[in-house]
Amino acid sequence: MNEREHARELGAVRTGLAASSVLFLVELAGGWFSNSLALLTDAAHMLTDVGALALTLFALWIAGRPASERKTFGYYRAEILAALVNGIVLCVLVLGIILEAWQRLQRPPAVRAGMMLVFAVGGLLVNLFVAHVLREHQERSLNLRGAYLHVVSDLLGSLGAILAGAVILTFGWNTIDPLVSLLIAGLILFSSWKLVREAVDVLMEAVPSHVDVDRLERALAAVPGVEEVHDLHVWTLTTGRHALSAHVVASGPVSDDTLLAALSDVCRCDFQVEHTTIQVEHENQRLREPAACADRQPRAG
Repeated sequence: MNEREHARELGAVRTGLAASSVLFLVELAGGWFSNSLALLTDAAHMLTDVGALALTLFALWIAGRPASERKTFGYYRAEILAALVNGIVLCVLVLGIILEAWQRLQRPPAVRAGMMLVFAVGGLLVNLFVAHVLREHQERSLNLRGAYLHVVSDLLGSLGAILAGAVILTFGWNTIDPLVSLLIAGLILFSSWKLVREAVDVLMEAVPSHVDVDRLERALAAVPGVEEVHDLHVWTLTTGRHALSAHVVASGPVSDDTLLAALSDVCRCDFQVEHTTIQVEHENQRLREPAACADRQPRAG
């Protein structure tokens, strides 16, 4: 990512953070005075939006720091850690919402539907604005996608609060309020679980979802001059940055430099893996390696 794109992402997150912070305070007051659990749930979710966007902003800042002697890959994984924290916080929030909604289903309290509608519509408009600001950036980063999912699920929560307010205002059915809260909780859980799973996959160095390892191994083995491919590993450093390590056994007259260039091209062009570490071996070297290790004497002392 170049500096201009990084600055644009920082600006988008700052804008979203400011708008979400104001909306959280407004919705919290509105939910409290209208006695609407759906609106309070939306406000609580908006608080997680604020936290998610603040964490995203911090992760973007630290991820832009240069590599060091102790962190040779830089701080790419900061965004993955932020995404994981966002997802876990959302899952915990769902448990609290479900508990409160269950209690309200037993004894639905009175809700000031008119006030609830006004705040819910305001929340919807702000969420639409923030989602629009973040939408173009969410495909570039798992961290930004996490923040975007926060906002989208909160947008759906605002729609649910509007629906609940309209039903209560029209029919006086207060039970709709905790039912909508459960619906919002389900939406939050769906988006957060997917986010946690993707972040854990990256931290566990799972194979990227777009890479078929068998097909990759066959493609590398088909490069002229390659006799065998083994010890093949593919993983994700951070969103959009993938790495590969492998050993290949060379045969024929192709030079090692030419072979490495061809293998790197296959990884980069066909599988979008740009960071490659490939060790070229020759059959005579492989035959000597076990003997060399066996003959090596342990150091004294």
